[in-house]
Amino acid sequence: MPNIKIFSGSSHRELSHKIADRLGMELGKVVTKKFSNQETCVEIGESVRGEDVYIVQSGCGEINDNLMELLIMINACKIASASRVTAVIPCFPYSRQDKKDKSRAPISAKLVANMLSVSGADHIITMDLHASQIQGFFDIPVDNLYAEPAVLKWIKENIAEWKTCTIVSPDAGGAKRVTSIADRLNVDFALIHKERKKANEVDRMVLVGDVTDRVAILVDDMADTCGTICHAADKLISAGATKVYAILTHGIFSGPAISRINNACFEAVVVTNTIPQEEKMKTCPKIQVIDISMILAEAIRRTHNGESVSYLFSHVPL
Repeated sequence: MPNIKIFSGSSHRELSHKIADRLGMELGKVVTKKFSNQETCVEIGESVRGEDVYIVQSGCGEINDNLMELLIMINACKIASASRVTAVIPCFPYSRQDKKDKSRAPISAKLVANMLSVSGADHIITMDLHASQIQGFFDIPVDNLYAEPAVLKWIKENIAEWKTCTIVSPDAGGAKRVTSIADRLNVDFALIHKERKKANEVDRMVLVGDVTDRVAILVDDMADTCGTICHAADKLISAGATKVYAILTHGIFSGPAISRINNACFEAVVVTNTIPQEEKMKTCPKIQVIDISMILAEAIRRTHNGESVSYLFSHVPL
C-alpha cells in the first residue's frame, strides 16, 4: 500500500502492531518521551510529506497525557506536510461528558472534538461512541465503527444456549444497542431501569422483561467501576437467570472494578481490546477479550483506498 503511514501513540502499542500486521506494514518510526518537567515531546522519525497518515491512540491509562500526545503527533505530521492525517481513537476520551446534565457542567467531549480539529486532524475513526451524536461535535468526517458484528460472532461461537438467551441492557440508555443485537440473534431482550443518587453510585434497579430459566447476556458500551453491571448481574440471578455474561466494548475497569467482577456471579466478562487488558486478565480470570484490530485495520484500508466503510457495520472482516 503506497503513500500510507501508520504511527502508534504510547497508549496501546499492541493494538497498533496488530493493525499494522493485518495491513502487512511496519509501524512508522516515532519517539514519544517526556521532558523532566513532564512536557510531552514527540519526534516523527521519517518523512510524511504527501503521505496518508494514520495515528492510533486510545483514550485509556493516563488519559490526559495520551490525548495531549495525540494532539502533538497530529500537529507534527500536519506541519510536516502530510496530505491527510486520520486519528484512529478506538476508545474516545471524555465521551461520557457529552451534555449538560446539570447546571455549569462542561461538555468536554465537544472540547476534545475542537482540540482534535484545531490540531489538524482531517478524519476520525473511532469505535462505539458513548453517544453517537458526538459525531456531530466535529465538522470533519467521523467513522463510528461498531463492535456489534464481532460480539454476535463471539456469542454464537461461545454460548451454546444462545438461541434461547435474553439480551439485557443495564440501563435505559443502552436499549437501542441491545434491541439491535437481540433482533440480529432473533431473541428476546430486557432492560434494567436504574435510579442514581449521584454519578458512579446506583441506588435501586428495576428489571423490565423476563429472564426466568434463561441465559442472560448484559451488553453495554463501557464499564468503568462496574457498579452498574455487578448490581445488574445480582438482579438477573435473583430474577431467575441461569447464567449471566457481560459483553462490553470498552473495559475501562478503574478503581474497585476487578474485585467487584471477581466477587460477582458472571460466567465471563467479555471486552474488546480497544483498551489494553493484559494486566487485568492476570488478576481476573473471568475477563475474556475479543480482538477488534481487524475491524480498525479494514477501516483504515478502505478509507485509504476510497472505498465504503459501511460493510463493517454488519460484518466482521475475514
